[in-house]
Amino acid sequence: MKLKRVPYDFTICQVANAEDIDLDREFSFVAKTDEELSLVCKTADTPQHTIARDDGWNGFRIQGTLDFSLIGVLSKIAGILAENGIAIFAVSSFNTDYIFVKVDKFGKAMEVLAGAGYTVE
Repeated sequence: MKLKRVPYDFTICQVANAEDIDLDREFSFVAKTDEELSLVCKTADTPQHTIARDDGWNGFRIQGTLDFSLIGVLSKIAGILAENGIAIFAVSSFNTDYIFVKVDKFGKAMEVLAGAGYTVE
C-alpha cells in the first residue's frame, strides 16, 4: 500500500462559527457535531478566530481510492504507529484516509511504516 506525504504544515482547531471557515482553501476537513465545530487545515489557512488550536502537524494519505468494504486499513497503520509511541489524528474522506502526526514524530512515522512494508512517497 502506498502512502503519500501531503507537503504542508497543518493545524487542528475548534471554531465557533462556520462562516469563519474558508472552504475554497485546500485540505479543509470540517467536522460539525452537536457539541463542536472542528477544522483541520493548512496552518497558513487557519481562521483568525479559533476557540482552541493545535499547530505543528504533518500529514500523509493512503494513495488511491479505498473501497468501503476494506477492513482494518486505518487500524493497521494506527497500530504500527502506536507500537512506536507515535500519536495520530486521522480523518477520512469519501476516497481515502488522511493521517496526521506531530512534526517532530513525522520522520520516525514514515520510517517505521516503510519498515512495515508500506511504500512511502
